[in-house]
Amino acid sequence: MEYCIRPCTEKQLPEILDIFNDAILNSTALYDYKPRTAESMRFWYAAKQAGNYPIIGIFNADDTLLGFTSYGSFRNWPAYKYSVEHSIYIRSDYRGNGLGRLLLKEIVKSAEEQDYHVMIGGIDASNIVSIRLHEKEGFEFCGKIRHAGYKFGRWLDLSFYQKILQTPEYPKEG
Repeated sequence: MEYCIRPCTEKQLPEILDIFNDAILNSTALYDYKPRTAESMRFWYAAKQAGNYPIIGIFNADDTLLGFTSYGSFRNWPAYKYSVEHSIYIRSDYRGNGLGRLLLKEIVKSAEEQDYHVMIGGIDASNIVSIRLHEKEGFEFCGKIRHAGYKFGRWLDLSFYQKILQTPEYPKEG
């Protein structure tokens, strides 16, 4: 099957919302309880634009969004300016087809192009598929917060994976 990878625009917000809400209601990919609203997605999109953070989608031949990836700041203090936390979401009916790997490669490339140095993924410890994907793409386990969340009647452990990039060539303080 042919796929197209390109930046998402506001036009994709309804599809992004559907993917987010499916993950909220049916998985531990998001430690959230209630589905998001269209209005919350507009704020989310505006924040990504304001921070110059990419939203990259993967589309089929019919221009349907099958999944997306993005990143944002890891922490809001100046010395963390070279670190970003990323996420990847795939439509439930397209999981297991290698789309996550394609998106992960793209978001790493984008982070390098923007001169970030560390990419961090917070992954539910029971999400073995995502953990294996990150490990195969050079991410290393760097810690776990036990009982970080509570959802579906159980405590959830959050594992952190990181990839150190070879950028920026000349980091600066301040």
